[in-house]
Amino acid sequence: MAVYTKIDKKDLLILNSNYKLGKITKFIGIKKGIENTNYLLKTNKKKFILTIFERRVRKKDLPFFMNLMEKLNQKKIICPKPLKSKNGKHLSIIKNKPASIVTFLSGEDKTNLNYKNCFDVGKSIAKFHKATAKIKLYRENSMSINKLNGLLKSIKFKSSKISAKLKPTLNICLKDIRNQWPKKLPSGIIHGDLFIDNIFFNKNKFSGFIDFYFSSNDYLMYEIAICINSLCFDKKRNSFKMNHKKVKHLINGYETIRPFTKKEKDALNILCRGAALRYLLTRIYDYFNTPKTALIKIKDPNEYFQKLIFHNSLNGYKDYYK
Repeated sequence: MAVYTKIDKKDLLILNSNYKLGKITKFIGIKKGIENTNYLLKTNKKKFILTIFERRVRKKDLPFFMNLMEKLNQKKIICPKPLKSKNGKHLSIIKNKPASIVTFLSGEDKTNLNYKNCFDVGKSIAKFHKATAKIKLYRENSMSINKLNGLLKSIKFKSSKISAKLKPTLNICLKDIRNQWPKKLPSGIIHGDLFIDNIFFNKNKFSGFIDFYFSSNDYLMYEIAICINSLCFDKKRNSFKMNHKKVKHLINGYETIRPFTKKEKDALNILCRGAALRYLLTRIYDYFNTPKTALIKIKDPNEYFQKLIFHNSLNGYKDYYK
């Protein structure tokens, strides 16, 4: 989440006439995240989140995200619910950009997960995967390993020194990962962006997932690879070290609902490498391409460079599950 598009009271009046939210008493830009513009709307009745879709989110994909959250709510998976306007549609237009309003999810993200948190997250992911297996929706992963070459080419390196050293290395890494990418693993709808700020807790108890705007159909084990990268490394000064106990609790929690196949376990390392490269590339892109006027905190690409190097030093499942 972030703020790229600034709105005023006139925009809110038009919006409220379409959704009947109640009297809006406050609207606050949310600085966390990097993809879309988000505001917290406070009314005399409830709280809501307004999202204005930017950059990487394609307009044609928005019905998938809205319908997914709608169906997840029907299946009792805790997540925001998209509101429908007076005309029965989930989406509106603000500042010539598509926008949606979803219910406010109680709880907050944690800066660091303990072992029980990791277990609960793993279990909740498996419940999500089990629920989505019965949802007939499909969206190709726009950030899949086959799409990363286009992302790499789109990065406008603003330093020739950085470009000369880094770009060839990234090309080699991407080619190597693509050559080893697994085929025919168990697939389904994944969240696709389960970072610590997209997982909520209420009094240290898991309370839901948010921000489904990278959800797609992909390997279920790829979701775990993303989570190992995003949740299972500890930071000490400027270094990141994988916490094997967190990985073990994450996997143990997941397998209480759905055990992994041998083929999935064998693919974990290459999937972790692919996930690390994906986030390294998106962070490099944002580092060089985000407007200075955006209300946003740019995330350090070096974190995922370190994680990619670490995964390159490992081999099989046993190197993770200790």
